[in-house]
Amino acid sequence: MTNAEIANILDQIADLLEFQDANPFRVRAYRNAARSVRDYSEPLSRIAADPDRTLTDIAGIGKDLAEKITTLLQTGSLPMLQELLAEVPESVLAIMRVPGLGPKRAAAIYRELGVKSLEELAEACRQQRIRELKGFGAKTEESILQGLDIAMEAGKRLLWAQADQIAQALRAHLASCVSIRQMEFAGSYRRGKDTVGDLDLLVIAGEVGETMDCLGAYEGVRQVLLRGPTKMSVRLAEGLQVDLRVVPAESFGAALQYFTGSKEHNVVLRSMARSRGLKVNEYGVFRDEELIAGRTEEEVYATLELPCFPPELREARQEFDWAAAGRLPELIELGDIRGDLHAHSDWSDGIATIEEMADAAKARGLKYLAITDHSKRATIANGLDAARLRRQWAEIDQLNPRLKGFTVLKGVEVDILERGGLDFDDKLLAEADWVVASVHFGQNQSRDQITRRLIDAVKNPYVSAIAHPTGRLLGERKSYEIDLDAVLKAAHDHGTMMELNAHPKRLDLDDVACAAAKNYGVPIVVSTDSHTIDGLAAMRYGVVQARRGGLTKADVANTRTLAQLQKLLRKKR
Repeated sequence: MTNAEIANILDQIADLLEFQDANPFRVRAYRNAARSVRDYSEPLSRIAADPDRTLTDIAGIGKDLAEKITTLLQTGSLPMLQELLAEVPESVLAIMRVPGLGPKRAAAIYRELGVKSLEELAEACRQQRIRELKGFGAKTEESILQGLDIAMEAGKRLLWAQADQIAQALRAHLASCVSIRQMEFAGSYRRGKDTVGDLDLLVIAGEVGETMDCLGAYEGVRQVLLRGPTKMSVRLAEGLQVDLRVVPAESFGAALQYFTGSKEHNVVLRSMARSRGLKVNEYGVFRDEELIAGRTEEEVYATLELPCFPPELREARQEFDWAAAGRLPELIELGDIRGDLHAHSDWSDGIATIEEMADAAKARGLKYLAITDHSKRATIANGLDAARLRRQWAEIDQLNPRLKGFTVLKGVEVDILERGGLDFDDKLLAEADWVVASVHFGQNQSRDQITRRLIDAVKNPYVSAIAHPTGRLLGERKSYEIDLDAVLKAAHDHGTMMELNAHPKRLDLDDVACAAAKNYGVPIVVSTDSHTIDGLAAMRYGVVQARRGGLTKADVANTRTLAQLQKLLRKKR
């Protein structure tokens, strides 16, 4: 069982407990545990199997939760979860996924109207029965109807980070198969799309049957859907389908290119091939019936006088124009990142201390870390008032001399208020090394209102960057209405950076918006928004998204040294 599976179960328990109006501290314990497990870089199964280690060493995991996780790892199920599910119809869980509802509101709809499924919820909205409930109204009904598509799609696609955990586990499992000579994942996973519908796996193998037997023996396989001469499809416990294709060595590169896609990229490629009297497909590049290339992707592209495009760029956007002009960008790499500029500590809603966060960032090879705990408006996140913030900064001043070769920046995540303006005055913000401004409330305001709030924040001389600028949560919440073009123009004019939030549920800005920011010359900051030490590993997801946006090292501000970054900040102030 993967960490993502365990975290999803812990989140599900938290939802069910909240649905039943359980003790909020108990609910929070499960949510914090889910966050810790999801962020944890090492498989919990490995820790549980080691007699010299204990799961309680993980932040947020006490004895009781460690026992439950161990039960999950050993049996694949949890009695507590089954008991909760027996009390709440499983179809009701889908209602909780509707943006803006959540467990408590879903419980009210279920108990007072008897609504038990998304279909019944849609009908109740159409009959205007939802607005009759206390605390609901016509706007709530409208919002529910708009969010039903998201709820219905939830579960059909996995976050890229979740698919990555599965892909790495599969790769490790199949590495023991002596018949496999070469193996690569393809599809939307290889292109780094923020959500993944299935996994395409291509192999060169000596014994096809032995290779398929090995895939079938993977512990996550729940159902074999198809097994043929060269293709096998299985369904995993997470619901993800894995399609294994065994291809000949002379066609491996062509198959990898074809199944990586995208469809739009391949359409352009085939058109270019036809104009040269060639044919490109999953078996190779052909001139009439003669196979002239196909062993590697480089061979396939070279026959068309093209570079081998990084998979993240293969979306038929700008990559062919860049190639024609000889300006294909050298995309950013994870190793280019020097610092993380959005992280939380136990002063607000993080789990680790500032020193623990700093030590973990340093261990990852970073040179600086901004601690950006929430401002006071975010009461649910234990936001800091001015006095607490200054005490935190004093602690950072005392810590920095002990961190040789590493610097903690005194920062804050300041709320952009519903009425406009910021949660702290300029005098306080001027004392910070780094300020990220974000929208957490009033996300249903009109496009003009939210755009105006963001532009006002962009114009503030002490705001370094706008955090998660569009507010989306993948599978949970769409981006709020915003004139992003106007915000990016203002950011360029006022020297304000834009964040690419690397949290796997956010990846905000998305790839298209990153490309737009690059065109405006607005520096991007790839930050993790980590609340745990293992959350710092999310930087990898942000870099994948940055690559999809065509960003280079020069486009990303936190590839700079601290001195270079500070020089950039002084220009604005």
